[in-house]
Amino acid sequence: MPPADTAHPHPPDARHALALLALTLGAFAIGTTEFVIVGLIPTIAEDLGVSLPSAGLLVSLYALGVAIGAPLLTALTGRVPRKTLLVGLMALFTVGNLVAWMAPGYTTLIVARILTGLAHGVFFSVGSIIATSLVPKDKAASAIATMFSGMTVAFVTGIPMGTFIGQHFGWRTTFLVVAAFGLIAMLGSAVFVPKKIAHSAPAPLLKQAAVLLQPRLLLVYAMTAVGYGGSLIAFTYLAPILQDIAGFSPDMVSLVLLAYGISVAFGNVWGGKLADRNGPIKALKTIFLLLASVLFVLSFTAHNQWLVVLTALAWGAVAFGNVPGLQVYVVKQAEHYSPQAVDVAAGFNIAAFNLGVAGGSWAGGLVVAHLGLGHTPWVGALVVLGAFGLTAWSGWLDRRDGLPDRASGAVVAAH
Repeated sequence: MPPADTAHPHPPDARHALALLALTLGAFAIGTTEFVIVGLIPTIAEDLGVSLPSAGLLVSLYALGVAIGAPLLTALTGRVPRKTLLVGLMALFTVGNLVAWMAPGYTTLIVARILTGLAHGVFFSVGSIIATSLVPKDKAASAIATMFSGMTVAFVTGIPMGTFIGQHFGWRTTFLVVAAFGLIAMLGSAVFVPKKIAHSAPAPLLKQAAVLLQPRLLLVYAMTAVGYGGSLIAFTYLAPILQDIAGFSPDMVSLVLLAYGISVAFGNVWGGKLADRNGPIKALKTIFLLLASVLFVLSFTAHNQWLVVLTALAWGAVAFGNVPGLQVYVVKQAEHYSPQAVDVAAGFNIAAFNLGVAGGSWAGGLVVAHLGLGHTPWVGALVVLGAFGLTAWSGWLDRRDGLPDRASGAVVAAH
């Protein structure tokens, strides 16, 4: 440890633990700001005088900022010291949420969402490098899991809490609170993250783009975007469904989102274990079928408060359970078809997740505008069935080419 670190009032182990805590808090803040908008769509639409589909675009534009900004900013900031970059990203994230807090209208709020999406896109790749540098090599995976647990906690507590705050104190207050979490994470990173973090330069943009010339990898990205996007067609408008169709009060919407978030946490674990046990293709086919079934059922249960809550619990258990299998599968395919750029290929799958969010939210807005709010679940189910078809096709191609349904590489967490 450099003299400056040993002179610090905190011992190295304590400093590293606090640095990891700062990363986890940053992940929590980012996870909250990404999807808290789902619970606030009715409130924002009413306050700004825009339609529900226009409010839903705030989800799409954020996700586009993540998908487009991640590879570009990662390549452009390759020579920037990791600590400096991390602090800068959290500063950008905080500023973006402060802009949302002060937004006088819809256009400014769009700018704020894009800014925070750009920060999100690079945070997790940089954070993963820093997290692994804080612990011995044999604990690297645990360090990354700890950081990404902030996303899980965001689903369980951050999104319902942010929705509750927005409904009672105004939606702008939610972004102010998230900005405060971002500021704490930024200060924690500035104080406790070591100055010298070893890292290899990211692949040049041309090398990254070469990955997109591999048809089998493009098929995985399509599975990811379509499977994730189908769920987002309905999830983006979950709060309006609960209020306008099921008849819940705004306070009850927060509680349903809390139950949904707890179910998501269990679903992620279950999905990972299923992929480990059965292989990613079999696991993904199972999860996509279950997800499509739940969305179809939601079309009928949305009118009954008790049944819609039970459906939301089932939905949460499968909605994000596909993430581990998709990430394992893209690593497996990259090891075979693009072994020189496995990390790049896995990174593009993160972009595919966010393209799915953007496309699903946008498509959901079209459904609301032209068919009605109650049609979003069954339309989403049809799209998820498309992901099932793509998965079955990819599995058939694997069997034809003699590839096992297993991956030897590490899983890269989504988002």
